[in-house]
Amino acid sequence: MHMKSAPHLLTEDRAEYERVLDDALRTAHDRPDLAGIGQRLNTEQLRTMALNATALISAAAAAEYDHFVKVREESRNPTGVAAIGSVLASSGDENDTGAGVGVIVTVLAPVLAGTAAVIFLLVGYILKALDPAPAFADSLLAAGWFFGAVTAAGILAAAIGLLVTALRNSSTAVPAQEPGGELPDEVSRAREAWRHALLERGILPFLRNALADPSADPLSGVPPRHVGRIPKVGYSGPDFSSPGEGGAGSRPAFTSPDFTSPDFGGPEHQPD
Repeated sequence: MHMKSAPHLLTEDRAEYERVLDDALRTAHDRPDLAGIGQRLNTEQLRTMALNATALISAAAAAEYDHFVKVREESRNPTGVAAIGSVLASSGDENDTGAGVGVIVTVLAPVLAGTAAVIFLLVGYILKALDPAPAFADSLLAAGWFFGAVTAAGILAAAIGLLVTALRNSSTAVPAQEPGGELPDEVSRAREAWRHALLERGILPFLRNALADPSADPLSGVPPRHVGRIPKVGYSGPDFSSPGEGGAGSRPAFTSPDFTSPDFGGPEHQPD
């Protein structure tokens, strides 16, 4: 049942898992508990075994990985309320009242002018079609063309304003995180916590037990016998620091040398 808690690494995190594994193998000569590398299993064989047991090893750092993924997703996809609030806050920092009025005028002016232009031109041309045409028909047409020019100018001004705003926001916006780039502080701390837990509670115990288990086969894809129980004990039991599991059979309490020492038999033979 413990396998249900083994996390399935996302595709983007598998490369990070391999980097932690490669770092551990590259610095194995600095660790006395991994001094057996190269005697029975070499570095490449251990790497293959650890990759085959990715789910098992990752289970040791499941809590840290879940936290890392959650924090990373929150940084990539802020909630709608937060996004709107940030936009409003950024726009409100510079001339709050003036900027608001300017936006309203820029948006409404073309709409109102365009509406007036359509009305004046439509009425003007209708009056112009009459047989005698009223004298003010030409005035309506002139007013319609005037408002048409205002509409065109307003649309042009709005387009320029949008372009300037986009350029200004792009210079201050936080760019999207790309693989390998610098992460936000909270995400970076969560990733480092996962990497540390993955190394100390997952990869290193796996490598130690693989080296200590003579039945480990790097080609079978099956984890070593001792490593298969790692998630049950949470990597904190004595299995990872004790010499082996054979000590359980050496605990009989009736083989102490006190029962066979000369002190028990000496006095009984003195009368002879």
